[in-house]
Amino acid sequence: MNPVHVIKRPLLTEKATFDSNETNRHAFLVDRRARKDEIKSAIEELYGVRVMKVSTQVRKGRLRRFKYGYVKSSPTKKAIVKLHPEDTIELF
Repeated sequence: MNPVHVIKRPLLTEKATFDSNETNRHAFLVDRRARKDEIKSAIEELYGVRVMKVSTQVRKGRLRRFKYGYVKSSPTKKAIVKLHPEDTIELF
């Protein structure tokens, strides 16, 4: 897969920001079909860093209520990437 299609966007939550500053781990929203080796190569190619470890998690889609009924959102995949201690990613 093309690296631009594998990585959808970085996750900027309070917990992810703390992890990126303290433990050099960054969270990304990725394509559901992407494997760990594809995620690793995409991060290395897009950001020019060395990836040491990739952890993935599939989040269930939740049920939301709208005025026209209930709608279930699709499941998403989250990847937490641990970088080499000498490398950093500047998102801002």
